[in-house]
Amino acid sequence: MHLLCLDAGPVPHLWNTVTLAGDLRHRDAPDRDTVGRQEREERAIAAKYAPGAAPAGGILTDTAPVVAALALEMTERLLLDGALAVVPTAVHLCAPCGHMTGAVAHACRACGHQGSRPHTRRLLVWDRPSGTPVLARDDFHAHRARTPGHLLTIAQNVPERLILSRTRDHGISLAPLGLDGLVLDPRAGVHIAVLAAAARHSAGRPVMTVTENAAANVAAYGALFRRHKGTRLRYALHGRIPYDDTAGLQRLCEVHRVSPALRELFLAWFLPLCSLHLRAGITAAQLPGLLKFWRRAHLARPDTPPGSDVLAELRRRVAAGDMRWVMDVQALSQAIPEYPVTHGFAQEPEGAS
Repeated sequence: MHLLCLDAGPVPHLWNTVTLAGDLRHRDAPDRDTVGRQEREERAIAAKYAPGAAPAGGILTDTAPVVAALALEMTERLLLDGALAVVPTAVHLCAPCGHMTGAVAHACRACGHQGSRPHTRRLLVWDRPSGTPVLARDDFHAHRARTPGHLLTIAQNVPERLILSRTRDHGISLAPLGLDGLVLDPRAGVHIAVLAAAARHSAGRPVMTVTENAAANVAAYGALFRRHKGTRLRYALHGRIPYDDTAGLQRLCEVHRVSPALRELFLAWFLPLCSLHLRAGITAAQLPGLLKFWRRAHLARPDTPPGSDVLAELRRRVAAGDMRWVMDVQALSQAIPEYPVTHGFAQEPEGAS
């Protein structure tokens, strides 16, 4: 999960913790009787950072108290407005473990068992009015970019009734709404976490960076949770960065004799910016060319820091969603920070949002 708060300084690192995979890891852990689910997530997040390298903007998870409080506030308001409802709903439960598999019977993702039984229980739902779009062109933070028509179509392909409560061992509890044993769907929760982070930093224009696949997966479930008290959350689409090819990146930097500081800037600063322009994704074949371009821009840095008017123009273009400047040597050279950008990770940055 990534957040860009324009003109708000350092932003927190946001972490998704409400996952079925996390539940399964906890259930299978040999120390599950002594280490709680919450503590396990805290340990996993701490292990991603080098000792003493906490991010300047802090860390926020999708179950932090401030996020949970905002989630309940927004959900209660939507219930009062009639947009959401708590109603008896027919679903299927896994016969052996009781995990809710959804409105349609299929294999349980929690235990893998094929057998399920029909069950009616009270759930939090959004009965979307027919024809109501879940995603539109102005939900994207972009300037002169191609409208992602394919994404809009995929995101729209969801049932008219969306179930927004789930069975999880970990998450934002809906017990205060009378839904014991259920948590808010994490696809809604991720939007609320970004809004909570924006509120903490007094940022009125939060932007969540996502890949097209991630946006297609979460957009419908977050449609009612992208606005709060005058703040509107938008998406900035970015392409995938091949961080998983750590050995290849290392060899590339060695061949081109890139210093550790320049390598850090390339990986943690330039490539993320580049991915917001190359939204189709950065391939391994493009990396040598991008590295050469990056070195040209670095060599072209001015001898004196750029004036405030130059930086103001770059900020204006970012605020407008115009990332074309990233591939302009002169413009990029003006923006390169003087010191290495330390992301704090003990391993390479993750490629997925």
